[in-house]
Amino acid sequence: MSNVRVRFAPSPTGFFHIGSARTALFNWLYARHTGGTFILRIEDTDQARNSEAFLKLIYDSLTWLGMDWDEGPNPDGVGERGAFGPYRQSQRGDVYQKYKQQLLDAGRAYEKDGAVWFKLLGERYKTYDEHRKKEVEKVKTLPVVIDDQIRGRVERQEDEDFVIFRSDGNPVFHFVNVVDDITMQVSHIIRGEDHLSNTSKHVRLYEGFGVTPPVFAHIPLILKSPEMGQGKMSKRDKGALIEEYQQRHFLPEALVNYLSLLGWNPGDNREKMLIADIVSLFDLPAVNQSNARFDGKKLANMNMTYLLEQPADRFVQLARDYFVKQPTGAAVMANEAYFREVLLMAQPKIKSIDELGAYTVYFFTEEFPIDAKVKEKVMAKGDPQARLAELIAALPAMDFSSDAAIEAGIKSLAEGKGLGFGDYQAVARLAVSGTNAGPSITSMFRVLGKERVVARMERFLRTA
Repeated sequence: MSNVRVRFAPSPTGFFHIGSARTALFNWLYARHTGGTFILRIEDTDQARNSEAFLKLIYDSLTWLGMDWDEGPNPDGVGERGAFGPYRQSQRGDVYQKYKQQLLDAGRAYEKDGAVWFKLLGERYKTYDEHRKKEVEKVKTLPVVIDDQIRGRVERQEDEDFVIFRSDGNPVFHFVNVVDDITMQVSHIIRGEDHLSNTSKHVRLYEGFGVTPPVFAHIPLILKSPEMGQGKMSKRDKGALIEEYQQRHFLPEALVNYLSLLGWNPGDNREKMLIADIVSLFDLPAVNQSNARFDGKKLANMNMTYLLEQPADRFVQLARDYFVKQPTGAAVMANEAYFREVLLMAQPKIKSIDELGAYTVYFFTEEFPIDAKVKEKVMAKGDPQARLAELIAALPAMDFSSDAAIEAGIKSLAEGKGLGFGDYQAVARLAVSGTNAGPSITSMFRVLGKERVVARMERFLRTA
């Protein structure tokens, strides 16, 4: 195993955001690419906002996405793995006190107004701050130089001492972040670009502890899709929560594939990639500097591509898992062979598993809805009632053994009336399924069977 040690450090204060998932993924990919260690560390010091439910959501989401961690709390939340714990900041108070005292003893920290401040080194001077409308103490220091693996050379200035322990006795983010990375021997910090502004403080803290900083890599932000407006994607934006994709039964491998391309490029035009190939190719220099734009349609198409390529057995099982969770049990109560045939007929037509309910409803119940707009359109053209009556009369003698046989039977009827196949298709589909979309009408007829097809047509004709 290599010396690469990376960490993902979420806070359990809200739903799991797609940006957090992408940060976790880039860390996981880099660890797997280098043969290093992927650490899950929980930043749960915000007692007012922390939630065990949100913490469980982090575990479940990472597990669902296939991002196994080498060190950190166990996925069930009981115990932990790794030699550098505890991995929850709420359990690391003694560690923070020890490192605070180290800075105080070295003269690199001091107490003021009940808080503990980190002391910068350099000549001090007073100046009036127009923004704060008061005189402040500044420190003449050289710029902090950050050789970022993605951003390149970045210079930032720290010219004021800053708080590391608040007056209530709690450590601030900058302090615990650095202490945890030191004690967990983190070698590379891969995080969002919005943390770049914090990095100069962190570098100064590393220097205060006499430790060489890790390698920094700040990944680009994820921007909203154009229809959602401008700016960074937030938890309130549609499509921003991982839980939403779980509920919609997206394939996790499709989501991981899509997320990997938000800011990273494999070096060619490939988009759909096996996770093993992504791991093999992923490296920090290939991560873009420019921000990535979320595209829900592109993600849906990626998911559809994965669905189309699923082996029959897995797709049918995914469908069954979906229907088991639905309020009505009609689909799962169906004959196994019939269920399989219906779902494999639907596989090429859907973009996500959650479309299956509406797409296949009429295969599993006689109480399916009739789309009013579709009905109005179909019934306004030609003489659909006459066509349906003719089809009802002809169906008993038709061969239902194959799609081709059914098509030949309808075409024969149409030719005998001097009409075309399409003159019968629209009204027949409406009567049998209640809509104008779905698999081919011949497949629909064959799977439903002649008896049910005739019965539905007769019922529709009586109420048309």
